[in-house]
Amino acid sequence: METSYRFEDQIYFTCKDGLGWLAESLKDEYIKNNNWDSTAKPIPYSVYHEFALSEAPLGKMFNESEDGDPIWVDIPPRPNNKLIADAENEKRVLMQDATDVIIPLQDAVDLEMATEDEIT
Repeated sequence: METSYRFEDQIYFTCKDGLGWLAESLKDEYIKNNNWDSTAKPIPYSVYHEFALSEAPLGKMFNESEDGDPIWVDIPPRPNNKLIADAENEKRVLMQDATDVIIPLQDAVDLEMATEDEIT
């Protein structure tokens, strides 16, 4: 009789730094290759699925609690200097796009090649 593998039965571990997920089924391989985090904390599949396999909720990012459990936290607001830099960059892009459209039209006017509809 064939036994089907169920991911729900698998135990996973979260690393202390919160940046890795380890499968119990591969623990011997991790240890053999000196990749096992001795501080890794076991978590059920449902937690692994929520934090490792699913997208973060809107406005949230991955973090860990004081106990090392995975949690979602609010994404911190961007500092004002970053917002200003983003706005200035967007302004440069938009100005370049406008210039790319205007220059050929102005050349047509200057060379008297533009129609009356293009001028007005």
